Amino acid sequence: MLELRVLAGDPTAEELAAVTAVLLATSGADEPAEVPAPSRWRTSAVPGAAGRPGPGAWRASGLPR
Repeated sequence: MLELRVLAGDPTAEELAAVTAVLLATSGADEPAEVPAPSRWRTSAVPGAAGRPGPGAWRASGLPR
């Protein structure tokens, strides 16, 4: 959390917004956290996450593995 306090002067709303934007951009507070890749179990549980069947998939689904 960022707290700004004006100690002297009378800044306009635009000036405060500009200072806030610069401070937030340089603080690194909004850096995205590394998200681990989902497990194979998770991707198999989500419909459509494993991908779409390709050409000939219907034929290959009936063949023994």
